[in-house]
Amino acid sequence: MSALVASNQLFNNNIYTMEDISMTKETNSNSNETADGANKPLQLPTPEFLQRKIYFLMDQLKEMHAELPEILQTRISYDLLTELANCVLNESIFDIVKALMELQHVTEKHLIQMRAQVENEYEIEVADWREKIKDPEELQHILGLMKIKHTKKLVETDKKIVEVLDQKVYDQQSMLQKAGVPGFYSTQNPKEIKIQMFLLDFILRLSRLKYEPSK
Repeated sequence: MSALVASNQLFNNNIYTMEDISMTKETNSNSNETADGANKPLQLPTPEFLQRKIYFLMDQLKEMHAELPEILQTRISYDLLTELANCVLNESIFDIVKALMELQHVTEKHLIQMRAQVENEYEIEVADWREKIKDPEELQHILGLMKIKHTKKLVETDKKIVEVLDQKVYDQQSMLQKAGVPGFYSTQNPKEIKIQMFLLDFILRLSRLKYEPSK
């Protein structure tokens, strides 16, 4: 419960940050502008604008939510969607999520390459022994020992990969919780992690939308 309170406090701070970041600077194009290039007053989004945008975001989230299997829909509440809509008013959340996803893709690519290297080294070693040993019985004995060694190394590699991915999940949970994104906290529960994955997908999909208020 205390983790949820902390998340809400951070969420409230994010709304303030959004208002600061969303200030639009308008320069005076008049040729008689003063020499120091004075600007017009900075403008904050109006409460009406923010409320309309929240309605827009909620409509999008409800559509995404409806696409989920019913069992998952019951685990993502209306209140959670509302908190998420308010949270992403601060569009820097989109940047955080995109950066985390890009880092994850880089990590996954590295891990795939690491496993492929283990496989490649084994195949090269097998080819070398086939070239050196002409006696079929001796060759089979050597290849059998190599297979055992390779299997052990592959298990160790896979274990390391799982550890790296688990740490990556923890890092993402921690970062998003600190950023005040609702639904994110440190957990190893597979069901909760699955919910968090869908929430991340929601955020990424919202980041691709452009809100254009009606004139």
